[in-house]
Amino acid sequence: MKKSIIFVSAVLVVVFISAFTLNNTTLKGYGIGDVADDFLLKNIDENMVSLADYKDAKGFIITFTCNTCPFAVMYEDRIQALNEKYASQGYPVIAIMPNNTDVKPGDALPEMKKRAEEKGFTFPYLLDEEQNVYPKFGATKTPHIFVLEKTKKGNVVKYIGAIDDNHKDASAVKVKFVENAVNALLKGEEVGLKETKAIGCSIKV
Repeated sequence: MKKSIIFVSAVLVVVFISAFTLNNTTLKGYGIGDVADDFLLKNIDENMVSLADYKDAKGFIITFTCNTCPFAVMYEDRIQALNEKYASQGYPVIAIMPNNTDVKPGDALPEMKKRAEEKGFTFPYLLDEEQNVYPKFGATKTPHIFVLEKTKKGNVVKYIGAIDDNHKDASAVKVKFVENAVNALLKGEEVGLKETKAIGCSIKV
């Protein structure tokens, strides 16, 4: 009897350690130079969107954001400006809402539609309904940005972090992290500052 209990306990410990390790690996997400997997998510217009749909894109500004986080709200106009500046140059913004909408009903698809209409979003605003995409990227905040460059290997991660260095006041920004990264890529240059700390609300699971 004691041997059976010891055996079962040992199995449970192994399972727990394996699950913990797997979870940590998943949460770590992409690093600079990694190739990001494509995804298929529902847009606010009910159509499914993937990166593969953008045949002529040179890369992407993947933005994890939401309606309810004050930091995300402060950055909405700047996210819109990024799309207006770079979509025509081959780097469109793809916004993804990663929160659990049971926890944050203000981030549910109908509310996403309302917000996009109010703000006049010109970029897709996708719902990570199963919460499978944001862990792959390793996103932890809203907003959290990943700049990808389309290459023969796939969509390579070139920048991860914040949009700029001042979430409170757009007029007081001194360093535009995302713009600098995309500008470098458009010139065929290496991105200088590849990672910064994302400032925002934690993603709700």
